[in-house]
Amino acid sequence: MLEDILIRAERPSRYVGNEYNSIKKPFDETQVRVALVYPDAYEVGMSHVGLRILYHLLNSLDFVLAERAFSPWPDMSHAMRKKGVPLLTLESHRPLRDFDVVGFSLQHELAITNVLEILALSHIKALWEQRHEEDPLIIAGGPACFNPEPFCGIFDAIVIGDGEEVSIRICELVRDWKKAKGSKEELLVALTKVEGVYIPKFFEPISPEPSRIEEIRPLLPGYEKVKKALLKDLDKYPFPSKQVVPFTQLIHDRFVVEISRGCSRGCRFCQAGMIYRPLRERAMEQIVENVTRGLEDTGYEEVSLLSLSSGDYSCIQGLIKHIMDRNERKKIALSLPSLRVDTMNAELMEQIKRVRKTGFTIAPETGMEELRFRLNKQLTDKEILDISNLIFEAGWQVLKLYFMVGLPFETDDALKALPHLVSKILKGTPRKGKLHLNISCFVPKSHTPFQWEGQVQLDEFKRRYECVAKSMPKGKVSLHGNSGEQSWLEGVFSRGDRRLLLVALKAHEKGASFDAWGDLFNLNIWYEAFKETGIDPTLYLRKRDLGELMPWSHIDTGIKGKFLLDELRRAEEGKVTPPCTKACSNCGVCNEEGVQIKLTPPTITLKESPEERPHGNEVKKILLVLTKLKKAKYLGHLEFMRTLHRAMRRAGLNLIHSEGYHPMPKVRFGYALPLGMESLNEVVEMEIYDSHSPNEIRRLLNKLLPSGIRVKNASYSHGLDSIHKEGSMYFVLMGEDVGSYVIEKIGLKIGSKKGDDSHAGIEIPLKDLVLERRILKRDVLMLKVRYHPKIMKFLTNLLSDGEISRIKRVIKLS
Repeated sequence: MLEDILIRAERPSRYVGNEYNSIKKPFDETQVRVALVYPDAYEVGMSHVGLRILYHLLNSLDFVLAERAFSPWPDMSHAMRKKGVPLLTLESHRPLRDFDVVGFSLQHELAITNVLEILALSHIKALWEQRHEEDPLIIAGGPACFNPEPFCGIFDAIVIGDGEEVSIRICELVRDWKKAKGSKEELLVALTKVEGVYIPKFFEPISPEPSRIEEIRPLLPGYEKVKKALLKDLDKYPFPSKQVVPFTQLIHDRFVVEISRGCSRGCRFCQAGMIYRPLRERAMEQIVENVTRGLEDTGYEEVSLLSLSSGDYSCIQGLIKHIMDRNERKKIALSLPSLRVDTMNAELMEQIKRVRKTGFTIAPETGMEELRFRLNKQLTDKEILDISNLIFEAGWQVLKLYFMVGLPFETDDALKALPHLVSKILKGTPRKGKLHLNISCFVPKSHTPFQWEGQVQLDEFKRRYECVAKSMPKGKVSLHGNSGEQSWLEGVFSRGDRRLLLVALKAHEKGASFDAWGDLFNLNIWYEAFKETGIDPTLYLRKRDLGELMPWSHIDTGIKGKFLLDELRRAEEGKVTPPCTKACSNCGVCNEEGVQIKLTPPTITLKESPEERPHGNEVKKILLVLTKLKKAKYLGHLEFMRTLHRAMRRAGLNLIHSEGYHPMPKVRFGYALPLGMESLNEVVEMEIYDSHSPNEIRRLLNKLLPSGIRVKNASYSHGLDSIHKEGSMYFVLMGEDVGSYVIEKIGLKIGSKKGDDSHAGIEIPLKDLVLERRILKRDVLMLKVRYHPKIMKFLTNLLSDGEISRIKRVIKLS
């Protein structure tokens, strides 16, 4: 039934699975079955590093099966409801109800309505108190879970902190529980013994009014606090190299390696910098091995070194030089998505641009230096200007800048300083240089020194934003910013309590979903939901008393409350706190139990890069003839191209690349095949150095291509032009007794006035139409057409919706 709606979905490749390196285990033979669910679009979820880690980690266990599911886009969600199709995992295409554990990744508060939509599509009750013994264990993890209260009524269990070790332990307990045939209550009690697991039903907040907590009452003896799970040594779990290679282009479409976790800087507004303490770096040798194997296993053309502050990695200069020395000839680009201004230098930029100038982003946060220091963002205006000039001098044409408004201690003078700083940066831009500015609203987060601060109301944010925007230089500056509406809602939930789940349920009932997407967000739905539930959202944005009990007070990150208060006072006084790699600030995270900052020795040396395999200088053109069948028919032309490019890289072919800013492999494709059509005869021409015979290339690629795509033949090419001029034969498999009617209808069309193609959209000579009735006892329409017609458009325009639905397959034969 899924097949019936896929062809009409926007980007159907989101839903088909079958990606290279995806893992399929025998479902019925595995003891513990886990569905890893990311409540956002596929291209967002597959970009997330945590999902990549857990997918491979859990599947490495013999007794565990882990499969993936994502939020269907609204068009697909509507079609699934209409047809009664539940949400299915990508690997086995089974409904979520069939799994033992359904685990959600919550990266932000606005994902809540997508979680509710996924559960509704899966026919699973939204609230834990409504579910039964046979229902899956519904759990969640991620940074939004550090204040779990607004959505804890949904989840049986919530993971606080690092997921590697706690996920394995949860699976072990589920396995033992299934063997013992225990009750759900017994499983939940057992989970309370696992560090980092929060069971909401065993706590009762006493809240006399919205946003105020009088007491958080433990209901299970010995279970009064939940201490975050913390992985002391990242090297214990090597980063996965065989990452899934999607067909769909991702938001961050590249091979990713996490080089460190945590941050030493201590920015007072940054939740991630607080909750992921202490800083832990991966060993340089392991990172290099991950990158080398990962590029071989995936065929990606770009690698990203990920952390909260990549430039702070102890051996960053030597690391990126080693990576680029190995990969420059292969045209592998490098990106460092989280670089602080004071870690950038000319040598770093020279290494990054050796293949392609990937993007540069600076986050000054505010235009006023004094306010920046109150945030503990120890960055001067001079440093910002110097590094901006250096970036443009190194050849970059575009620089991205991130700012916030609505910050604590912000004045109108601070707002005016922002466009003034931008004007000074502009003076150093080249003639074609551009600045892309993103301005968002500050949202106070739990477990940070600013958790007590208030958030500006929506009208005030708009006033401040307009104050900045109207003074912004014109011309080379493009200003991007949200309306503040999503930040307003995020602020309500980020410090909210259990009452807010009623609002989320009501908003979902009214159609809210994908609230993090500006073009899909509807604030009026939320206004109505707050009104109908009788909850005033503005109460949650207020400034909190310093002695007030917070909704998350029973969640222990290891950071002392005194440290957060001291940091707030230092912000008020305009004092900075040095990075904890330079001086310990006694935050409380590091202890005698082995929780410590872990750095890579800066003097480490790596083995020399192995010599590249020699190849001849002679350029050869190879012609490939491929199939594109079954699930591969749902790949668009660009997705098909990307799939072939990456398979060629995995095969180690010595591809020739174009010159210029963005080197691309010299691979030519035939005419684009319409989405939904299969083919036995797709042609591709590639240019390589003479290192493999055509037959070797065919053999190598067929080992590395996803099912449905196979190389039938490989030969030396004499060009694609002669092939394009030949006719194509199409096989159209219809439902029974439809073929004759369609032929008659096409015949009437062909007999119409010459040049009149307002209905069919294309002319097909009547003599080229043949009807066969010998295959599968169904009607088969054979169309032979000169050049490459838009067959699918032809049939769609010619036939009614009911008639189109009777078409089973369309295959290009030759």
